[in-house]
Amino acid sequence: MDLAFERRGTGEPLVLLHGIGHHWQVWLPVLDLLATERDVIAVDLPGFGASPPLPPGTPYTVESLADAVETFCARLGVTEPHVAGTSLGGHLALELASRGTVRTATALSPVGFWNRSELVYSRAVLRTLRALAFALDSSRGEALAAGPLGHTLAAGLLVAHPSRLSTRDLSEARQALRRAPGFDDTLDSFVWLMPPAPPKTPITIAWGERDRLFSRRQAVRAARWSGQRVRLLRDCGHLPMNDDPALVARVLLEGSRA
Repeated sequence: MDLAFERRGTGEPLVLLHGIGHHWQVWLPVLDLLATERDVIAVDLPGFGASPPLPPGTPYTVESLADAVETFCARLGVTEPHVAGTSLGGHLALELASRGTVRTATALSPVGFWNRSELVYSRAVLRTLRALAFALDSSRGEALAAGPLGHTLAAGLLVAHPSRLSTRDLSEARQALRRAPGFDDTLDSFVWLMPPAPPKTPITIAWGERDRLFSRRQAVRAARWSGQRVRLLRDCGHLPMNDDPALVARVLLEGSRA
């Protein structure tokens, strides 16, 4: 697929995958830090950001999205890249490690390690955030969201420090969420989502210590699944690259050296 992407830096390729309803710009806080050592390729998944949706009849599942990422890499001539992802992208990174088609994989708060009640909660929060994105689709709504209270409420579930997320970045994130044709079908697929098969390549899993979308109990399950400790990102939320770019860049680079 012809997916939208941003590419910076030199070195071994590192493909970055965003979460549900987001776009490649979620990685902006760490792109230049990573580009000092890696050929960084931040991609919009099919049906998200500026990328086209999956072909008609193709279901939005982890498997089909991972297939699209593999095809995208092949079109760029990138073989066995390092890969890192957050949330949905984190699960995709682990799925690609299970296939053995990537050199290393780093997952930040990956989906799929929830219990039933945590799944219901996470899906409800994500649906609410999308409904708010539509509700704020007006000049008055944007003004309300740009105020201190609106800004904190809109970003507080995803980052530990809303003040570190600019009003412009938050507005663009709402637009990406509102315009994502793959959102509903992808969210529906979460109901049947299970942890991937055992990885065939080195993996790293990290979790925001203050993740309010996926609780730290899920990090314990991810550690049990992987047979290794999950690294907790101190004072970070679900999107840790906004809370501590230097820490996240260090984790991703260390993971790609495994």
